[in-house]
Amino acid sequence: MKHSRIMVVGIAAVGALSMSITPASAAADGNLILSGGSGVYGLAPININATANAAGAVKFMSGGVVIGGCEAVPTATVAPFLAKCAWVPSAAGAVALSGVFTPTNSVLFTVATSPVLNVKVGSPVQGVISPIHIYVDTVLASGSTGALAPRFASCAITNEYLLGQTIVFRVYANNADQAGAVLDSNNTAKAFIEVAGVKDPIALSYGNHSGVAFWTGILKTGAAPLYSTLGVINFKVTIVAKDATSIKVLSTKLVAKKNTDGTRVIGANGKSVFERVSYYRNVNLSQALIGATGTWQSNFTQTSQLTLFAVPVAK
Repeated sequence: MKHSRIMVVGIAAVGALSMSITPASAAADGNLILSGGSGVYGLAPININATANAAGAVKFMSGGVVIGGCEAVPTATVAPFLAKCAWVPSAAGAVALSGVFTPTNSVLFTVATSPVLNVKVGSPVQGVISPIHIYVDTVLASGSTGALAPRFASCAITNEYLLGQTIVFRVYANNADQAGAVLDSNNTAKAFIEVAGVKDPIALSYGNHSGVAFWTGILKTGAAPLYSTLGVINFKVTIVAKDATSIKVLSTKLVAKKNTDGTRVIGANGKSVFERVSYYRNVNLSQALIGATGTWQSNFTQTSQLTLFAVPVAK
């Protein structure tokens, strides 16, 4: 009986010892960092780079939604463990990119989610509603004095103004329906600016300004009832072309190639060499073409937005 008792105690001791044994090392934390993602909407696929700390596969996401074709992109098998996703964004503007890394060796490394990478997909600054293309800038009206005197000469392009100054919007527009012709008072039905907080649209007028012609609109700032909201001035420019009974159509034609002295270039066959060039031809329409509408809203970065500030106080 004593011998049996000793054996039981021995087995219990061995069992306690085996239960206290733990693995020599746990799986290391996986790590994933995104970079890139900056590009222009509608231009070409945008590369998103993902760098992990081990070999594996990366799932790329835009706004929390998996990017098609980038569900499981393998990393390089040696450091740097890089995976790339060719991303075609669905729209311009701000978007949050992220990724999930799944290691090849799940015993040595854990799954990891990247920090969010916030990017802005670019869009053209000019008006993008075809066929009218618009560009806008702003200058300070002449006549300001004292604290409101211009930092630079009047009519210098700037986006920062002081309460009490008069802002002049300058608008330039072209119509692709008319081979890029300048939109002026002859071929334009309406042209105006809507400013957030201003009840009525500001009419644009077309005219000669010291030898150059463009559309202008005036926004006076100051005490009420003038515009007095400090901060970014949100505005939208709209130009409507007149209906047209003819349109310019892009075509091509063959033209004899000429030397610098004006004589024709002769080929090896003894005949004149021709080359194809583009030109616009006028086409009359049996039914008038409704005038196109173009709009422009600033999508500059925050520091480039049109902004109104209070007049500095002397200390």
